[in-house]
Amino acid sequence: MASETLLARISDYANRPDPYPLYAELREAGPVVRQADGSCLIGTYHEIAALLHDPRMSAEPRSRTDSSSEETRRPPFLRLDDPEHHRLRTLTMRPFGPPHSPRRVDAMRGEIAHITGELIEALRDREQIDVVDDFAYPLPITVICRLMGVPREDEALFQGWTDVIVASADIGPEEDTTERDKAGLQARQEMGRYLVDLAEQRRGRPTGDMLSDFINEPDPALRLTVEELAETTILLFIAGHETTVNLITNGVLTLLRRPEELDRLRREPGLLPRAVEELLRYEPPVHMRERIPLADIDVAGTTIPEGTSVILALASGSRDPKRFHEPDRFDPTRPDNEHFGFGSGIHLCYGAPLARIEAETALGALLPHLGTARLVQDPPPYRQNAMLRGPRHLPIHL
Repeated sequence: MASETLLARISDYANRPDPYPLYAELREAGPVVRQADGSCLIGTYHEIAALLHDPRMSAEPRSRTDSSSEETRRPPFLRLDDPEHHRLRTLTMRPFGPPHSPRRVDAMRGEIAHITGELIEALRDREQIDVVDDFAYPLPITVICRLMGVPREDEALFQGWTDVIVASADIGPEEDTTERDKAGLQARQEMGRYLVDLAEQRRGRPTGDMLSDFINEPDPALRLTVEELAETTILLFIAGHETTVNLITNGVLTLLRRPEELDRLRREPGLLPRAVEELLRYEPPVHMRERIPLADIDVAGTTIPEGTSVILALASGSRDPKRFHEPDRFDPTRPDNEHFGFGSGIHLCYGAPLARIEAETALGALLPHLGTARLVQDPPPYRQNAMLRGPRHLPIHL
């Protein structure tokens, strides 16, 4: 089939278990591959890196309106350009910065270890588990709920909202987006209202969580508006949850497929941080990102017109043989591992530090139990989302 259909083929669910041969085809077809729908697909490392750092490439989505209200939805700062992106990201990072950082990061590590231990203990007498439903999914949603100060009895609400919002962010045929966008907008509104109401309950009554820090910011010039508070806290849930679910699940799947590397990590747990970085390169949680050029731009001798949808295949770039030695080999000791697992540039994934801590803790806790484990199904069933790729279920025999 022609290279002009590559994006459609990558998005085709039939190719979800193994899109990497298509990424190799993409790299062979050239740095810039025009698609039948008018978009441009780019899968080579150096071109992706340059575009992610190019201020002429906009992260802001083309205008989308809710068909019922005709109101344009303001995107979260992840989809805004500077200077607005920088302002909101800086304000949002304040609860993590001095003097909060040591206290909060240390507290998160301890809380993550505690939650992980509880989940592992619940699996102790099970002969078969689903790594997603029983472990990888509840861990990050519980962590981010605790971080934000969501009451434990309400944590389950966020699983449903997060699923719908993530589905609405997928890259796919335009005719499929209307219902998906409407569902995503409704979920965002419901989650946003809940979080703003919860924050308001803490105005003047600090409770030490991030919602409390946001609503009780002492400097009026640095306070988030109600709209900004809603979108920013929603983004924290998505960034702090979805990438981590896929990272942990992809990690377990990769190690069970490679028992020699699993045994090595069990013997040398000090390799875990580097193994997590290699997982971010080899089986990343984020596969694609869209950018829009604000002016005509030249990429490797090809002019991409202003306003064109440019799809950066990050997962392809992280397996580019012109950048990585033996890119299709999983190597937990790989040096110089500057991957695109969390993107790059000013829009580097907001939840990356938290995801790394969770993945290291989760895989470290699981390793002792995986020595005799085996996959029930390989490949496992995958999520529909091509952009945020990972198994929907991962049943294993312990």
